[in-house]
Amino acid sequence: MTITSLLSTEENVLTIGIKGRFDFSSHQSFSQAYEGKGENISHYRLDMRDVTYLDSSALGMLLLLRDYTKNGAKISILNCSDDVKKIFEISNFKQLFDIV
Repeated sequence: MTITSLLSTEENVLTIGIKGRFDFSSHQSFSQAYEGKGENISHYRLDMRDVTYLDSSALGMLLLLRDYTKNGAKISILNCSDDVKKIFEISNFKQLFDIV
């Protein structure tokens, strides 16, 4: 599992890339990817093109990110596999996040 983050200061966009298993073992790395990166971030992009597994603790981490961004920042989840999209659909996360 690898989690990276890239801040575009011109656009105030933070892109977080997740590779491998997105589960409880990712908690610390995931929170470090967005915490303390700046209060002016207007858009969080989560690139999940390389996610091979996603469980309920990952869903919880996404909710923690949502709570963290109470300033109205947009959260987009990008490049999901069909299996990951199905998990988001079943859990009604499409109501909470912009899933592309």
